[in-house]
Amino acid sequence: MIYSPKVMDHFKNPRNVGEMEDPSSIGEVGNAKCGDIMRIYLKVENDVIVDVKFMTYGCGSAIASSSMATELIKGKPLREAWELTNKAVADALDGLPAVKMHCSVLAEDAIHIAINNYLKSQGREPWDYTEHDHDHHEAEEPTTVDDEV
Repeated sequence: MIYSPKVMDHFKNPRNVGEMEDPSSIGEVGNAKCGDIMRIYLKVENDVIVDVKFMTYGCGSAIASSSMATELIKGKPLREAWELTNKAVADALDGLPAVKMHCSVLAEDAIHIAINNYLKSQGREPWDYTEHDHDHHEAEEPTTVDDEV
C-alpha cells in the first residue's frame, strides 16, 4: 500500500492532536470492524471554529485524516466546516488508498456530530445529516500487518 508524502507527514507530525479543556462540543465516531475511534473537540465563538483538537485511535490513515480535517476546518464558520466532505479530506492528503477511504469518512462524520452537538447545546436545531455506515468497506481489507502504516 502506497501513501502520499502528505499522508505520511500528517501521520508522523499530526496537527491539532490532543484533548481540549472546556470544549464547546465533542464529536466521536468509531468503526467496529477496523477498530478506529475518532474524537473531535471544537471551541466555537460566534459560530466560528476558533480551535479544534482530535484524539484518534487507529491506523496511520485515520490519524492523517483527522489531522488534515482539523486543519481544513480551523478558523472556519460552522456552516463552511459543515460542507467538508470525506473526499475533500482525501484530496487534501493527495489521496488515500481505496481501502482507507473510510478513515476520511470517520473525520467527516466526527465533525458533523461535533457541530450538531454544539447546535443542540445552544438550544438550536441540528442540521440534517445521516451518519455513514462505518462497517462497510468498498475494497478488500489488508491481509497482513505490513499493509498497514
